[in-house]
Amino acid sequence: MSDNQQAITEDQWHQAKLIWDYHQMHHDLRPADAAIGLGSHDLGVATHSAELYRAGLFPTLVFTGGNSPTTAKVFPRGEAVHFREHAIELGVPAGAILLEPNAANTGQNITLSREVLAAAGIRPATVLLVSKPYMERRSFATARKLWPDVDIRCASEPLEFDDYLKSIGDEKLVLDMLVGDLQRVIEYPELGFAIAQDVPEDVHAAYESLIRDGFTSRLIS
Repeated sequence: MSDNQQAITEDQWHQAKLIWDYHQMHHDLRPADAAIGLGSHDLGVATHSAELYRAGLFPTLVFTGGNSPTTAKVFPRGEAVHFREHAIELGVPAGAILLEPNAANTGQNITLSREVLAAAGIRPATVLLVSKPYMERRSFATARKLWPDVDIRCASEPLEFDDYLKSIGDEKLVLDMLVGDLQRVIEYPELGFAIAQDVPEDVHAAYESLIRDGFTSRLIS
C-alpha cells in the first residue's frame, strides 16, 4: 500500500465485510444460454468468465463496457476489448465471444448486450452475469428490471474479502466502491433503474457508519 492510500481500522473492516457479503447473491450456477461479462477495472471478471466458459456453463459470452475514469488508463481501448483479449489468451475461442464496446453504466451493459445477442440471433431464456464480487446484487437488480423475462444468475471470482483487498491494493478505494454500490442498490429502484432489494438492518448500519467515516468518493449526489 502506498503512502497516500488510507489503511482501514478493524471496525471499518468488519463493517465493510458485512456489505461485501450482502452484495454477493450466492447463486447456484447452472448452464445458461449466454453469459455477460460486465466491464470494470477488475480483469478478474474476464478471468472468471473464461473459467466458467471452459467449465461448459454457456456457449456464448458477451463482454460489455467502454471506459470510465477508473479504467481509461488501465484499459485504453475499452474494458470489453481488453476483457475479450484476456479471455482469448485463457483459451476461450474468439468465435464464442461477442463484443459490446460502448456501455457506460450497468443499465447500458444489460440493454446493449441484449441487443448484441439479438443481432447474433440469440434470444436467451437464461443469462449468467459475471461481475466484480461486490457488484453481483446491483447487476442482478438492474437486469431483473430491464430484462424481466430472462432467468438471471450471478457469478464472480470466488475471492475472500481480504484476498480481494490485496488484489486491488487500495483498501479505501474498495470500501468507497462497496459503499457506492450499496447506495445504488438502495436508491436506484425509486429512479426506475432496478428492482428493490431488501437491505438488512446491520448492513444498512454498516453503510451509514462507513459514510460517516468518509468512504464517500463513489457516492452519487
